[in-house]
Amino acid sequence: MEHTVGSPPRRSTRHRPHPLDLAATALAVAGAGCVLSGLLPRAEATATVARILPLLLFLGTVVVLAELTAAAGVFDVLATRLAVTARGRRGRLFLLCVAFAALTTILLNLDTTAVLLTPVLLALAARLGLAALPLAVTTVWLANTASLLLPVSNLTNLLAADRVGLSPLGYAARMWLPQLAAIAVTAGLLWLLYWRRLPDRFEAPPRLVPADPVLHRTAVAGCLLLVAGIAAGVEIGIASTVAAAVVVAGFAVRSPATLRPRLLPWRLLLLVTGLFLVVQTLGRAGLHDLVGALLGPDGGPLGVLRAGGTGALLANAVNNLPAYLAGEAALPTGDHTRLLALLIGTNIGPLALPWASLATLLWYERCRAAGVRVPMRRFVVTSAVLAVTGTLAALGALLLTR
Repeated sequence: MEHTVGSPPRRSTRHRPHPLDLAATALAVAGAGCVLSGLLPRAEATATVARILPLLLFLGTVVVLAELTAAAGVFDVLATRLAVTARGRRGRLFLLCVAFAALTTILLNLDTTAVLLTPVLLALAARLGLAALPLAVTTVWLANTASLLLPVSNLTNLLAADRVGLSPLGYAARMWLPQLAAIAVTAGLLWLLYWRRLPDRFEAPPRLVPADPVLHRTAVAGCLLLVAGIAAGVEIGIASTVAAAVVVAGFAVRSPATLRPRLLPWRLLLLVTGLFLVVQTLGRAGLHDLVGALLGPDGGPLGVLRAGGTGALLANAVNNLPAYLAGEAALPTGDHTRLLALLIGTNIGPLALPWASLATLLWYERCRAAGVRVPMRRFVVTSAVLAVTGTLAALGALLLTR
């Protein structure tokens, strides 16, 4: 039996403002206020915006790519193939989802995982009649905790690898054990807190046929182009722009009505811009001194724990990328171990609050677009448990690789 797919992703019909709408508006207004009031000089604000433009370009274009890829039915087809491979067993499906999310994050980028893999697992849950939350949380948790191994896995890794002067292989040699520890803790908590309540068995869904095979192939080509560009070292904003342009062109020919202004994630772009402007202003007001005090002068195991804890704390307060930059500026140039500990804190730690990492913001965007409700209290509590235990496990493993 065959079914056709290809309808646009389901959207929530509620008119009540989303918490991220309010956060984006507040941060955008606050950022503009910092500049207009003179708390942040316009020259510094201009430099900050220029620095994050490639990041904003990536965020905007990759969300458009994900929306159109979902509309082309690609995620539904991939979800069905995962379900068939699992052969109706919950345990096999769990291992497949964990491995898929971890490898996507390691080899590509955590933000790409949040955008491209989240709809796959949400579509999988829908096809199998399973609760969507366990599969959704699998994506966002591993998008953050599996982003340690390679420089390309996270934008903060690129900054850290450049700071310590390590090649990709040299960087991986220091981080493979922390990465393994983080994934193991994540998988254990995923099973304990979310997956074990799902049914032991499920019925494999029927094979899917895309409603428009040409659009389906075009969307697949766009995603593969993004993957190839990132793997080849193309600047991530350029790779996502070219990939999105290919898919947009296909829809312009085959389904022009799908191309709507709301495809652009204006809310997310405003939030990120306002966030960086506010953090830059806080840095001038004493944030850098505070970070230095939190890090302290100590080396050894205590210094590693303080660096990792500081990174996690700051990431949940202001977002992981500005948190890493603030911590990096406060550490001596040759203190490689504490720098990598700071990186672990800013990669694994930012899970409890939705603005703590861009991957989490993108994940919320995908869940919202699919009409999936995320119970905030449960998510915050369980993610905080992972942030603490995963960070501690990875920091302990880092000490073993010295």
